[in-house]
Amino acid sequence: MSSGLPDRFNAAVDILDATVERGNGDKTAIRTTAGEWSYAEIQRQANRWGNALKELGAGVEDRILMALLDGPEFAATFFGSIKAGSVPIPVNTNLKPEDYAYYLADSRAKVAVVSEALLPALQEAARGQRHLKQLVVAESTWREAVDAASPDLDPADTGRDDMCFWLYTSGTTGRPKAAVHLQHDMRFCIDHYAGPVLGLTAEDTTFSVAKLYFAYGLGNALYFPFAAGATTVLLSGAPAPPTVIDHVRHFRPTIYYGVPTSYAALLAAEPEVWANADFSSVRICVSAGEPLSGSLLERWKARTGTDILDGIGSTECAHIFISNRVDDILPDCSGKVVDGYRAKVVDEEGAELPPGEVGNLMVSGDSICAFYWNQHERTKLAIQGEWINTGDKYTVDADGYFRYQGRTDDMLKVSGIWVSPVEVEAAINAHDAVLESAVVGVLDENRLVRPEAYVVLQPGRARAVELEVELREFLRERLAHYKCPRDFHFVETLPKTATGKIQRYQLRDASAAKPVIA
Repeated sequence: MSSGLPDRFNAAVDILDATVERGNGDKTAIRTTAGEWSYAEIQRQANRWGNALKELGAGVEDRILMALLDGPEFAATFFGSIKAGSVPIPVNTNLKPEDYAYYLADSRAKVAVVSEALLPALQEAARGQRHLKQLVVAESTWREAVDAASPDLDPADTGRDDMCFWLYTSGTTGRPKAAVHLQHDMRFCIDHYAGPVLGLTAEDTTFSVAKLYFAYGLGNALYFPFAAGATTVLLSGAPAPPTVIDHVRHFRPTIYYGVPTSYAALLAAEPEVWANADFSSVRICVSAGEPLSGSLLERWKARTGTDILDGIGSTECAHIFISNRVDDILPDCSGKVVDGYRAKVVDEEGAELPPGEVGNLMVSGDSICAFYWNQHERTKLAIQGEWINTGDKYTVDADGYFRYQGRTDDMLKVSGIWVSPVEVEAAINAHDAVLESAVVGVLDENRLVRPEAYVVLQPGRARAVELEVELREFLRERLAHYKCPRDFHFVETLPKTATGKIQRYQLRDASAAKPVIA
């Protein structure tokens, strides 16, 4: 718990400075195709940026919006802002100007640091903003400000419970909410997940497909390896399968982090992409962001010889709080609670349910955000004392294994029985013709809910009447009759959030002629 930390505490000092002080200054912190940076170099850049912020008029608790591609500038800006007492806010780098305008207005950021590729969108978003004072470009004005500043920086007088950084939720419905994280939150995730579950040490090299602006990626590729004195491999561009496979072969990571969508895309890549693949350096793969199907887990192990640790985390909890373990991996299962956290499955009234019953997943742990910025009512609904309602439906068995059953608003009640779309999707995905699928509920002529499936086929497989018949028979052998989809819609892609979560509500909206509920 945070009570084990000193009252005066700064996360950048704890993670970056302490690693340098342990004698790791010359150790490679970051590797990219453009070069390498040592821990001492990142520390100097972070200190210079912290001093530059003061020159830009930003102080303690002032927000710093970060629309930065993954690279050393991200690391220096993030830790330098925290050390100076300001609050960095990494945001998605694939958005539209109106999205960035919302983030700027909602956060009241004084300074925005952007990659040059994103500058046109941020310039448009900055028009009319009342709080933004400086728009700094990583490749030019950021570099000039850093080069002109002192490499020595005294940390701000922050405490363990002061604001540290914000992360905006994915926003599957409505506007994203800013989860306000405190100075002690990263240390809690490091001590309870990175070390005990992953066994992360200074000897490791990490590579994460999930970007640094995600809660998942921020831990994977920045503060986990930095706290351990490990090396992180950063990719500024899109994680296309050929690029990912090239990076794994060239940089030889020992820990590889992905999401189910990326694992599926890699497995579906053309044979020539895999011709020179080499995953022999990877000792463990990790997955989060959406449930990992057992069939995908098995196919990945067969292709690479490497296990995947599936887990569940959230923006609000900073990282993973339920996970499989290296010596305890179950397919179609999120695993057991990470030490330091508590989890329970409850009914609509908040009463804890017995093993095997579907209910709402509640989590308690000291990395949970303090509140949603400027969202008092949503904070009260989600955070209930020490517990947060994750919005996920789960079951837990008598041995403590948690199994995902879908989002609260995705569950289907068919013939009076709860049906998990995830269970049906896992069954569909097990067919060798299917790449991925999504299941939603549709009202039939009697206004009863029936499941329908949207299916993306493997490359080279074409829709055919025979395939649909085959798929129906395949599912009837694996699912109760009421769980089998009434109709199949073969599509090129599924709508997803930036983190790879399927947006089932868009599929419901696409069936406007047949109203949908869940």
